[in-house]
Amino acid sequence: MKFSLFAHMERISPDQDQKQLYEEFIQLCKIADNGGMHAVWTGEHHGMNFTIAPNPLLSLVDVARHTKHVRLGTGTVIAPFWHPVRLAGEAAMADIITDGRLDLGVARGAYSFEYERLMPGMDAWEAGQRLREVIPAVQALWAGDYEHKGEFTQFPKTTSAPKPLQENGPPIWVAARDPNSHEFAVEHGCNVQVTPLWNGDGEVEDLMSKFNDACAKFPNIPRPKIMLLRHTYVADSDADAKVAAKELNRFYCYFGAWFMNKREITQGLIDPLSDEDIAAHPFYTPENMERDLVIGTADTVIDRLRKSEKLGFDEYSFWIDSSMTFERKKASLERFIKDVMPAFQ
Repeated sequence: MKFSLFAHMERISPDQDQKQLYEEFIQLCKIADNGGMHAVWTGEHHGMNFTIAPNPLLSLVDVARHTKHVRLGTGTVIAPFWHPVRLAGEAAMADIITDGRLDLGVARGAYSFEYERLMPGMDAWEAGQRLREVIPAVQALWAGDYEHKGEFTQFPKTTSAPKPLQENGPPIWVAARDPNSHEFAVEHGCNVQVTPLWNGDGEVEDLMSKFNDACAKFPNIPRPKIMLLRHTYVADSDADAKVAAKELNRFYCYFGAWFMNKREITQGLIDPLSDEDIAAHPFYTPENMERDLVIGTADTVIDRLRKSEKLGFDEYSFWIDSSMTFERKKASLERFIKDVMPAFQ
């Protein structure tokens, strides 16, 4: 099982300098590269200081300048926001600039906040249908001349300009939860990225079961790879793990508030949650964070990850977004590289 880093710029206070946040993001990427991690992933989000990532391809081209070995993955581009010709060409250019290190992760998106601003009137169902149209079109554009007559976009014979450096184009990953998404990915030769958010290891097992069922449905297609993305914190003590669980509980309460899209947003920052709001959340608690995420000392984390390895995951991605200080993120990542990864090598 390979290991990767999943990271964004996080801004939770108007006092935080955005240039400094970006430099800290680059430092984490360099630690991952120097520490022998397989890849760095960063996503796409708009108008949200909670997750600053307007164009992952732009960020990854810069990350390539600061690193030597890691694969560079979009985790993920939001398919409905991209025209297939533009996505094919920009991804191919990024692949050339990064010397063939690009992986292209694609998702339908998750936040109504973003849908309202970039694609007014679109719901999650339509977003999923757009994803199913974009990916085959990008694959065809990379292959050669292609005319597209889709439900959402149409264009005459076109090819990707430029063509990707990697033969057949960068590997494509699909963010999947439901069985149909897993089946779509496998049928189209794409890898799969899954993100359990609650219900602990049981949800991890369920997501792998859906992937295995999809692979069994298409036995003539080579089995793709599957990556597990989970919030992770490697603590220096049991007491430190309890602190991290409280911090991640607050992070998830804010994540839930952004997802619900009901609170006031000013200058890209959500109206703050009070301690009472945090304590009153119906299912986010520090105790649930320890159950649902991977939080603990190195030995605890190793035990949790061995379960994922045994299930057959090809890659485990250390999701570092947490609203913690940079110093705490950095220390956790360094402990992961020093004390956890060697157990799997």
